[in-house]
Amino acid sequence: MLIDKLKDKQILILGFGREGQDSFLFLREKFPEKSIGVADQKEFEELSPEAKLLLNKDRKVVLYFGDSYLKQLNKYDVVIKSPGIPPHVLGPYLKKHQILTSQTNIFFANCPGTIVGITGTKGKSTTASLIYHVLKEGLAHRVHLVGNIEQPVLQFLAGAGKDDVFVYELSSFQLENATQSPHIALFLNLYPEHLDHHGSFKAYAKAKANITKFQTAKDYLIYNEEDPEVSRIAASSKAQKLAFTPARSEQQLFAASIQPAYLVAKLFSIPKEKVEKALKTFEPLPHRLELVGTRKGIVFYNDSLATIPEATIAALDILGDKVATLIVGGYDRGIKFPKLAARILQSSVRNLILFPTTGELVLKEIEALRKKEGSGKVPNYFRVQSMAEAVELSFQHTPKGHICLLSPAASSFNLFRDYKHRGDEFKNWIAHYGKKKRA
Repeated sequence: MLIDKLKDKQILILGFGREGQDSFLFLREKFPEKSIGVADQKEFEELSPEAKLLLNKDRKVVLYFGDSYLKQLNKYDVVIKSPGIPPHVLGPYLKKHQILTSQTNIFFANCPGTIVGITGTKGKSTTASLIYHVLKEGLAHRVHLVGNIEQPVLQFLAGAGKDDVFVYELSSFQLENATQSPHIALFLNLYPEHLDHHGSFKAYAKAKANITKFQTAKDYLIYNEEDPEVSRIAASSKAQKLAFTPARSEQQLFAASIQPAYLVAKLFSIPKEKVEKALKTFEPLPHRLELVGTRKGIVFYNDSLATIPEATIAALDILGDKVATLIVGGYDRGIKFPKLAARILQSSVRNLILFPTTGELVLKEIEALRKKEGSGKVPNYFRVQSMAEAVELSFQHTPKGHICLLSPAASSFNLFRDYKHRGDEFKNWIAHYGKKKRA
């Protein structure tokens, strides 16, 4: 939706997290005297101090908070929905004439520059960060890293020009009601995730497919030809297609992102030598196979962002036979673990440290597979309720010279705020127990 068309509309911002606040600031700057509605499931007192300050100093805002936050939706012409709110919960409250849109849609419709959109179940942030780094090093004009990597986009529109490039990390939540696609789209992989939000893998895949659905023959789709679901979606795309095969390397833990970065650089006519220079200076992101360090002879890796089994399998593949202790488990989103169980049985993992509730599910899959196949050994296992317990057990049971890997294969929401909180707790307790003498 073009910004000018919002001028005479009654607008409600639904969800007042990071994106919601960015949308509010953008609209307030554009329309200083407009009454704007803000609705959120949280009570006002539960908002961040920054969010409360923003609303308290605004004379034209109308607030709807708490359990009844959806009941006033039908009063508004346009509802700008935050990504985490499932569309199906809005059905009873919306009318046919209303426009349900998102920050992503508004940005796509009004951005004068070039958008490089990146999606996939795993590896989005690393790939987006690497491409941003390569483009920033190789282009004379401005490059921005935005989107799901915690940088809302509307704040960039005011100063954006046709030469600006936006590297946009796109989640399934941001794509599910997309009405446009980026000029350059990257589709990395597709595995079951967020099924609690989307309801089914089919719906999840449909949301992800919107990254190319609205592309034309003037656009480009860079896709993983080894992924059957991605290849299926790519086959129906109208864009010019560039296929890649992801690589793995112990020397470069971001190896799977390298070929996509080269392909994007080629589209921008960046010489190979500049790409190679950028690769040498790129620093991998925290919580993504992050080497924490060696403490008491044990090597610790933080892979807290591994929220699906495939990510944990990839970590085991990369780190190899030195992984002796695996910390796994978290919030149950309906994902199954047979492939991870098989990989653990084939690995050198001696100790499993299990967080609820999916840690128990992983263990059950391992035991069932061991009974069925009659091969492999079920590792020692320990059930824990805190990261302090997990790390203390890691120090007690991981042999010197071997690796303790936090790679949960699940979301963090039952015990931690998010994957960052989980990874930071891991690092903090390593520092704590790393100073203490072994009992």
